[in-house]
Amino acid sequence: SKTYIFFGQLCCNCLHAVGGVWPMPQISASSPEQYPLNPEAFYFEYGRQSEAQPGCSVLDAAFKRYFSLIFPDYFPGDNLSVCAGQASLKAETVWGALRGLETFSQLVYQDDFGSFFVNKTDIEDFPRFQFRGILLDTSRHYLPVQAILKTLDAMAYSKFNVFHWHIVDDPSFPYQSQTFPDLSAKGAFHPMTHIYTQTDVQRVISYARLRGIRVLPEFDSPGHTQSWGKGQSDLLTPCYKGGTPSGAFGPVNPTLPSTYQFIARLFKEVSSVFPDSYIHLGGDEVNFFCWKSNPDVRAFMQKMGFGTDFTKLEAFYMESIVNITSTLNKTAIVWQDVFDYHERIPEDTVLHIWKGVPYDYTKELSRITKAGKRVVLAAPWYINHIAYGQDWRKSYTVQPLNFSGTEEQKKLVIGGEVCMWGEYVDATNLTPRLWPRASAAAERLWSDEKQTSSVEKAFPRLQDFRCKLLRRGIQAEPLYVGHCRHEYQGI
Repeated sequence: SKTYIFFGQLCCNCLHAVGGVWPMPQISASSPEQYPLNPEAFYFEYGRQSEAQPGCSVLDAAFKRYFSLIFPDYFPGDNLSVCAGQASLKAETVWGALRGLETFSQLVYQDDFGSFFVNKTDIEDFPRFQFRGILLDTSRHYLPVQAILKTLDAMAYSKFNVFHWHIVDDPSFPYQSQTFPDLSAKGAFHPMTHIYTQTDVQRVISYARLRGIRVLPEFDSPGHTQSWGKGQSDLLTPCYKGGTPSGAFGPVNPTLPSTYQFIARLFKEVSSVFPDSYIHLGGDEVNFFCWKSNPDVRAFMQKMGFGTDFTKLEAFYMESIVNITSTLNKTAIVWQDVFDYHERIPEDTVLHIWKGVPYDYTKELSRITKAGKRVVLAAPWYINHIAYGQDWRKSYTVQPLNFSGTEEQKKLVIGGEVCMWGEYVDATNLTPRLWPRASAAAERLWSDEKQTSSVEKAFPRLQDFRCKLLRRGIQAEPLYVGHCRHEYQGI
């Protein structure tokens, strides 16, 4: 776990208490004693005992970034009062230091005359869950790189640390593969304007890393692959009608050796492009209709002894591609359907829970952790579903460990994920639909549950945080009637 501590030396003034930090720190004590910050005299420096020193790219960049976030109106030449004092941040890792800088930036506030202040504060903090993710879907609508980068900024402000990039799906294949360039040339909405080049992908990964965010790519198969078939012949299963091919195609064809040769080559490339040790293989919502209609598939089923149980065929396919990723030294994450079909997968495979809304996901948690599998919970946080009113409250009141099971089972819940599926979302509405609603789940995944059990107490804090997002250029939608001192100024 990552811990850090702030302490400020006293200053002479006393004013109102600071608005607070989102997500709420584990242990925090602040006092009304307050001291001014002068941007002309303020600076970050590495401690003498620190293993990280100047030249650490992550912290060097963070110091510059957070100076601008702390002093948004500062232009050289401003004269502000100054008072001697210091703050100290101690962290076990550079990633913990990043979270500490975010916390410090939220402690600083301005008075009506534009002067900056911070109250005397001590904080010790660490995340409740290690996996705190957001899924973006760039297949149903293409999201320009700039929209992804802005989302990464906002994620860092809420201490999310995994960007789950659901990069391809049925509608389009925007990832430009070096090994198989036809996948995007024929499968993207447009082969030039609606693709992610290798440079684009590297930019996203680098930008995320500097903010302490891992990039988890998902190449979902054998279903959700219609766009793959446009640029890779013989990959998808031909559907039959009345004994002849209908011209339509179903999931990936699991009966051909060429399928696994293709997957192995594609995943070898993906594994080198995306450095994270995890890769998401999908495995959800496979429609068996096409497999059932195809005589070659049925013959393969008989040969393998599967009879007419098509879940065994899917299991055969998923086990094969999980083994491919294992040879590439990647750990697989898969949607829970893979577990539901009793597939033999490596012990370290992580199951992603998306079924069981509104409250049946507790049964899913019990069932899957009982089998000894690690899980990520997404089911209650599909916030692409919208409702009139304050639907963030539902996200906030989720209790990820409130299921029947042993303490050992509960340790297998490594975290959760907010999903923003793209049927009705593109760059025009991504940011206001995501923020500040995703921040409700962020606090649930970071903070102590007992300290953050009241929606009523959270509401003014989240309103205040939403105003901070606006000040930082994030077009976060309002929670209810009210105003921010610094309203969003338009594009």
